[in-house]
Amino acid sequence: MIIHSLSGPSGTGKSTSALQFAHEYGIRAIIDDGILIIDGEKRAGTSAKFEKNSLKAIRRAIFEDDIHREEVIQTLIKYNIDSILIIGTSDKMTKKIASKLNLGDIHYYHYINEVRNKQEIQIAQFVRLTQGMHVMPIPYKQVEQNFFKRFIRKGIEIFSKNKEKIGETTIVQPDFHQQRIEISHKVYIDLIRFILNQYEYVAKIEIINFSMKQYQPIVYIAMSIYVPERSTVIKKMVRLQELICEQFYQHFEFEPKKIHLYIKGIIQ
Repeated sequence: MIIHSLSGPSGTGKSTSALQFAHEYGIRAIIDDGILIIDGEKRAGTSAKFEKNSLKAIRRAIFEDDIHREEVIQTLIKYNIDSILIIGTSDKMTKKIASKLNLGDIHYYHYINEVRNKQEIQIAQFVRLTQGMHVMPIPYKQVEQNFFKRFIRKGIEIFSKNKEKIGETTIVQPDFHQQRIEISHKVYIDLIRFILNQYEYVAKIEIINFSMKQYQPIVYIAMSIYVPERSTVIKKMVRLQELICEQFYQHFEFEPKKIHLYIKGIIQ
């Protein structure tokens, strides 16, 4: 069996990236937080996200329980898996999981910063901190009953580069994740408005919109601007985008994915 390891700190988007990553490398099976996923669906194991506290979650993720471990081993044998991706927070963790499941040495080590860009990692960490959201790379229907009376919702469908559906994710809020920070939508709008009011080339603010759909922060601004003679509009607007990025990172530790500026009028 060819064994791949994908590691990175908690909340950086490993589970979100797992299905597409495995598809690109021709990997059929994934071990993530105590569950075995084959062909995009859960086949064995119990997720660490079902546990009541962090210590139990860690023990579940590294297969400390004999019955849990044996169930996954037997399923791997049953499906005759020839390659597998093990997800963990470090090389040490993925090595331990490989050892527990009698898989042998890991052949290839991959890291989250090779799979996701800096901006995507920032957003993932922000969502984990502020909302306590965790992603499971399995369909909603496979976790609904186990998460009775807990927060759960459908995530996103994952497609290959050829637009072939390769799986889907589910968003959950585990019991052991208690700490989070609530940030009102108005806070983002107020920050953008403050930046615009301070920027000398903005004459009038028409519209400010901010969305976080599917955890992709997008800013939309419609405005009229002042432009001194011999200066270019594009140069001033690029600088405004940079200021918005700088302020978002300073306050929230992430940058918007897109900043759309719509100029309704230019005043000399």
